[in-house]
Amino acid sequence: MIGVLLVDDNPTIRATLRTLLEAEPGIGVVGEAGDGRSGLAAAQRLRPRVTLLDYRMPIADGLSVVEEVSACSAVLVLTNSAEEQLVAPMLRGGARGYLVYGQFSPPDLVAAVRAVAAGQGWLVPSAASVATSALRDAHARRRSATTRAEARAAHRESFGLSEREREVVELVVEGLSNADIADVLGLSGHTVRNHLTRAFGKLDVASRTAAIARWQGRR
Repeated sequence: MIGVLLVDDNPTIRATLRTLLEAEPGIGVVGEAGDGRSGLAAAQRLRPRVTLLDYRMPIADGLSVVEEVSACSAVLVLTNSAEEQLVAPMLRGGARGYLVYGQFSPPDLVAAVRAVAAGQGWLVPSAASVATSALRDAHARRRSATTRAEARAAHRESFGLSEREREVVELVVEGLSNADIADVLGLSGHTVRNHLTRAFGKLDVASRTAAIARWQGRR
């Protein structure tokens, strides 16, 4: 038996869902809740196989409880919007499925419940499109960040600083004084000054401010 918990602030919707699900063999509604906080408490108490979770509810919305509910039940989001600011966070929070009212049939609902109960995913096309787009954008941002990091590394390598000189310059960038750098690296103040002199020469600068700007690629 797949025990299902219904969490939705609309009692008419809960009644309709109960009627549809309990007409199916092997599925039974084990509880209901009208807000996110009560839904979380019910999920933790009843440990249903599947929780149908709305997003917009009083007291606590679906997003605020989806992670905790997912820890004790497979979550199938059942709401009226497939906006990116809803779909992506709900899936990141642990929801296995996402249905949007008006975009699924009763057989789809039953199939989705069985799928998430079995550990599978189920998204209506609009939610799947949003999820795919969010993943693609996240991948593009990671690639862009990697490209910037590689360019920054190549820029710094071009100066030919030794490993110790790089360490000293990095600490200058962090705002440390020569005395602080000496303490951090276990060097004498004289040695730190020598490293800085050589580093400034390779960077072709005459001040700490200019060295920071050059190291960070700002000039």
